[in-house]
Amino acid sequence: MNEERRIVAADEVTAEETVVFTAKSGFETTEGLLTRLDDGSVAAFTNYCPHWRDVRLDKGSSALVRNGEIVCQKHGATFERESGVCDFGPCEGAVLDTFAVTVENGAVYLTDDEWDSAAEGLSEERDLSSGGRIDF
Repeated sequence: MNEERRIVAADEVTAEETVVFTAKSGFETTEGLLTRLDDGSVAAFTNYCPHWRDVRLDKGSSALVRNGEIVCQKHGATFERESGVCDFGPCEGAVLDTFAVTVENGAVYLTDDEWDSAAEGLSEERDLSSGGRIDF
């Protein structure tokens, strides 16, 4: 497997916490989060709330995971870990975008063809600050 696509050791991804990563393609970057599903597999979703796309679900120290759901700490929206569907909150019915990942030789790799590389951690290039919401 291509080491530029290695995100993290598979045993670091648990059902109780998420692991944030940055995917890159050329000059474009985006963030995702990894979570362990009930069947033992690993899923990857975008690291932002669909209600306000500048709000990270995982700020670098794990998203809140409660009752098997990922919780947006800004709005209280909850997302099913199995599907990424928002089942409560201001974006109810929205679905988190996914990344293709695979577990091989004890590590999680990004296998999504849209992205060239991945690394654990937040993107330094993507400013997701939650400043004011008033436009002039």
